[in-house]
Amino acid sequence: MSGGVDSSVAAALLLRKGYDVIGITLKMWPQDCLSLIEDKCCGPQATTDARTVADKLGIPHYVIDETAGFERIVIDYFSAEYQAGRTPNPCVICNQKLKFGNLMRRAFALGATHVATGHYARVEKHASGYVLRRALDLAKDQSYFLFTLSQEQLAHILMPIGGLQKQEVRALAREFTLPNSEKKESQDICFVPE
Repeated sequence: MSGGVDSSVAAALLLRKGYDVIGITLKMWPQDCLSLIEDKCCGPQATTDARTVADKLGIPHYVIDETAGFERIVIDYFSAEYQAGRTPNPCVICNQKLKFGNLMRRAFALGATHVATGHYARVEKHASGYVLRRALDLAKDQSYFLFTLSQEQLAHILMPIGGLQKQEVRALAREFTLPNSEKKESQDICFVPE
């Protein structure tokens, strides 16, 4: 749970469908990082927001410290690629290695069978395997930075909001009376200050 409206609604929808849901937030920044004055998606305020939503939904909430991994895997990659004259996409690496790598392993250790996210994308099972599809809301689609996910990862991913429009997600957040229903979206690179 990132603390945003999308992951919060994803959790609420899965509860409504009868899933046994736990909330996990990745802590990716040291507490004293100055760029966190802004409310980035993985900063201290986001963790507080995720915990508040988990309390509202009546689900356990865990925080997993990934600060060292985030710096080593995502920020160092971003810097090296940028210095080499290439255009890096840190979200691709973060999703592949942290959110659907380390987080997935930690969730399984807690007894989970799947990891659900608030990503705007869809996973479909076919006879030949799992297929990653674009979200129905093409303006919010995030499948483009999930393209590196493996069949093993896709087999254990739920994306409850991939078939919804953003305005529907906001309406559901209000229906569920989530405290972050009107929270502003985070769309920038999370570790680059304004």
